[in-house]
Amino acid sequence: MVFRRRFLSLAALGLLTLLVGCGNNDPKTPAAPRSFEERFAVKVGDRTVQMQVALLPTETQNGLMHRKALGENEGMLFVFDQPQPMSFWMRNTLIPLDIGFFDNTGVLKEIYPMYPRDENPVASRGRTLQFALEMNQGWYRTAGVKPGAKLDLAAVVAAIRARGLKPESFGLR
Repeated sequence: MVFRRRFLSLAALGLLTLLVGCGNNDPKTPAAPRSFEERFAVKVGDRTVQMQVALLPTETQNGLMHRKALGENEGMLFVFDQPQPMSFWMRNTLIPLDIGFFDNTGVLKEIYPMYPRDENPVASRGRTLQFALEMNQGWYRTAGVKPGAKLDLAAVVAAIRARGLKPESFGLR
């Protein structure tokens, strides 16, 4: 009899623990925001790139500074809140990069090489650009990604949301 009570008590406790431990499946409970360091799979043309998404001023100012390497299909996407002319430099950036400038519809318009520690600005010709993607130098050529290729803006929107920010703040829906 004592054994049976203990067994039932332990079984009830186990069931309660299971229910409490699994009880936070409320779909309204948001996941913790993902960090700047995390990468998101975003397509550019027909190529998938693992991108860090720079959204906040400190992220866009620091970019890839002080990095010694970047993976073969890794890059950093800079997202701005409205179309504008673009200008980037390579202060404290140790690896050679290519930068692609995209318009507000996600179409790649321009690609330029950038060189380590070069503080001369690499400026766009276009005046209505909203995204910039830095990749290892030569990646665009090797990957066959040319002007006209499209950035998957739905994946960019999902990345912004995963970071805990509102896509509308960046002119996206």
